[in-house]
Amino acid sequence: MSYQSYLRNIEVNTGKSPADFRALAEEKGFTHNGQLAAGVKAGDIVLWLKEDFQMGHGHAMAIHALLKGTKSEDSA
Repeated sequence: MSYQSYLRNIEVNTGKSPADFRALAEEKGFTHNGQLAAGVKAGDIVLWLKEDFQMGHGHAMAIHALLKGTKSEDSA
């Protein structure tokens, strides 16, 4: 599955866009000025997304990659 497919499926299943997840992560203190906050681990993001959005591990890791900056909405 391509990264774009992950993002589309996440939006279909949650009603949230990548921009929405960026804003929510900022509100929760996982990011600051668009960058992962110091000390925030992948497991912290994954747990949040699994609990609040019932995401699977792969989809949660896709959002983590988005928040970390290793992937973007334009990534293949």
